Amino acid sequence: MRAKSSFGSRDASAVLLAAIVLLLAGGIAVAVFALRSDPVDELISNDRVISVLYIIEKDGKPLSTYVLMCYPKTRRAAIFDIPGELGMLIRRINRVDRIDTVYEPGSAGNYKSEIESLLGVEIAFSIVIDMDNLGRAVDLIEGVELFIPSRVEILDGETLVLFPSGLCRLDGDKAALYISYSARDEEAEMAVFRRQRFFLGFLRRQAEMNDMLKKNPISQLYLSFMQTGLNQRAGVRLFSEFAGVDFDRTIIQSIGGNPREVSGKVLLIPFYDGNLAKDIVRQALATLTRPADGSMTDRVFTVEVLNGTTVTGLAGRTAEVLRGFGYDVISIGNADHSGYDRTMVIDRSGMEEMARNFAGIIRCSNIRFETPSQENPEGDITVQGFEYRSDVTLIIGRDFNGRYVTGN
Repeated sequence: MRAKSSFGSRDASAVLLAAIVLLLAGGIAVAVFALRSDPVDELISNDRVISVLYIIEKDGKPLSTYVLMCYPKTRRAAIFDIPGELGMLIRRINRVDRIDTVYEPGSAGNYKSEIESLLGVEIAFSIVIDMDNLGRAVDLIEGVELFIPSRVEILDGETLVLFPSGLCRLDGDKAALYISYSARDEEAEMAVFRRQRFFLGFLRRQAEMNDMLKKNPISQLYLSFMQTGLNQRAGVRLFSEFAGVDFDRTIIQSIGGNPREVSGKVLLIPFYDGNLAKDIVRQALATLTRPADGSMTDRVFTVEVLNGTTVTGLAGRTAEVLRGFGYDVISIGNADHSGYDRTMVIDRSGMEEMARNFAGIIRCSNIRFETPSQENPEGDITVQGFEYRSDVTLIIGRDFNGRYVTGN
């Protein structure tokens, strides 16, 4: 009996030891796989757009929030600015409030979910960087170069801080101050524009320094300034993908809305119940993934919007919609009369595909194509006494409901 018991104990011990060895081996295999796995590679191999939520944080709240979308095959990118004051029905608190109400310091989590709902897309990664670490990151990439249109003088405590006009290279401290300072006489739109220009400059400089950022000690340090949830290998790969994008030709599209007071707060209620934001993103994704065939360029097209109706402010509201789609609306005004029955798109860019894409945004089929003549090489076109100098002129007619042309 004792012999059987001894053999039984030995067998049980052997089984237990084997189980432990298998568990250890499995754990090591899982760990090795986790270290080797690269979610960026997975997106690229599946021919997917890479989307990243960038949050620049100040005092525990988002100062700026951007969604960067990049398609590796075409090396094109689109960037969307998400204002913190956008008003939405926040699912987690079941009330209409600012979208950044759900933000938790240092964590994209719930905030990312609300932005995904707003834009109608899944965001693969998030990068959170606070002001102190932003300064450190800027210093590591040896500064960010920006064109500052006019001289800026501000008081930082007892010190006068000066940003001269012209092309400047900002170090970390100056960069953090440049995007965070507030001036009494500065309009809110100009502060937003200033931060957008910095963000583009930051991405451009990061791309220029990509070879340096690939090196092991430097990449580890650079990524330590950011909360990403990515391992070092995936982070390096992500920044390498961005390095191929021409950020000089990339614009930032703002997700806008109508100001409205809700529970004592002024919120931006997204245009058309948020459907416009989703349309803008769908259009951008279609542009990113469209193969380059030589018929389109990556330049930003200029637009003139003229109101041919008696509806006050219609040109301005339409301009906001078009800017959301990435067009540079250089002027708005009234047409030569207010009795246009049909909305008209006048194209003088020479790119029929672009003109049709533009017209498709508002579902307009009334397109007039103009070709600059030798006598008029600048492309100035006179229509019923009006002279136009943009790539496209949109004359709004009575058949336009503020978003679409009806009854084509």
